[in-house]
Amino acid sequence: MTTHLGRRDFLKLSTVMAGMAATGGFACVGVASAAPIQVPTIDKLSIRVLVDQQHDQFLKGGTVNGVVHEAPGGGRSADARNVLHNEWGLSLFLESQREQDQRAILLDFGYTSPAIINNIGLLKVDPARLNALIVSHGHIDHYGGLIGFLERYRSVLPADLKLYAGGEDNFCHRVSRTPNGQYGEFGILDRKQIAAQKVQTILCETPTVIEGHAFTTGKIKRSSVERILPNSYVDYKPESAGCDYGHYTAAELQGNFVPDEHVHEHATCFNIRGKGLVVISSCGHVGIVNSVRQAQEVSGVQKVHAIVGGFHLGPAPADYLKQIVGEIKNLEPDVVVPMHCSGLNFLLEARAQMPDNVINISTGSKLIFSA
Repeated sequence: MTTHLGRRDFLKLSTVMAGMAATGGFACVGVASAAPIQVPTIDKLSIRVLVDQQHDQFLKGGTVNGVVHEAPGGGRSADARNVLHNEWGLSLFLESQREQDQRAILLDFGYTSPAIINNIGLLKVDPARLNALIVSHGHIDHYGGLIGFLERYRSVLPADLKLYAGGEDNFCHRVSRTPNGQYGEFGILDRKQIAAQKVQTILCETPTVIEGHAFTTGKIKRSSVERILPNSYVDYKPESAGCDYGHYTAAELQGNFVPDEHVHEHATCFNIRGKGLVVISSCGHVGIVNSVRQAQEVSGVQKVHAIVGGFHLGPAPADYLKQIVGEIKNLEPDVVVPMHCSGLNFLLEARAQMPDNVINISTGSKLIFSA
């Protein structure tokens, strides 16, 4: 069955394709099908935290509502001369199994390549097992390590390796606002560098099945009480932007920086047999509740087994935070696993409202979900 694009989406897509053809980038970019997806069911999923903002060697493992947390351990080399690197960013190594079929996906790449490369070695993760890459959104603390990772490991990765991105917005130039009101550089994900590594980028504005095991949410609807908390600004000027989103507001045409709406941020999801959805939101700028609802809608699966990742609630005011944690509780997840930008206040509030459902992890931790 085929789903037809709306006129505006078609025009945007046509503009994107024309721009890529003109720059010679057409062969390196694909667009995911708009047809409804058949959500796969898997038997097992493990998530290894390659990069997060901190490592706690005293953190204990355990099992919460059927989800196993393997503690991160000491996080150092045998000669004690090297340790896990932590930074403001996130990278997750996802391994899944359905019967005898196994897949591995790398979701996000941290802020810098030295951190992810160092931790891959210390945690004894094998990049040669990877089948695909996913970038959650266009913030440098999630894509910054990508090119260095590819330069180091491309030779052992599949020849037809694909990077799944939510859409054009991932490749826009971003800036950050400094306390004195000035704008500072916040990076740009350069698709030419990706293409130079012989990696095909797949734009996934619509829900997309990845390697027959995972699925992405596509563009996330904003239906909850959540709002985007202040973060970055986007520069859409054609001469500086790496994206061609196919539309420009009056402010954009004047070259003004506009608040980041994270148009193409998407979540990565799995459906565990007999347990329900594992929804991984790397940053959740568009709202973690919105992200979970989107996963439920596109999959047809209502049971939420786990909500995992960054929820971007670190800067949230106390009353808003309490409200959102209440909304998360209403989703009735078996476990909630905050990472990265979720914030200590989120962890404390979630423990207060959901004392039997929260797992605290760090760089090096491993989560195991089984049917």
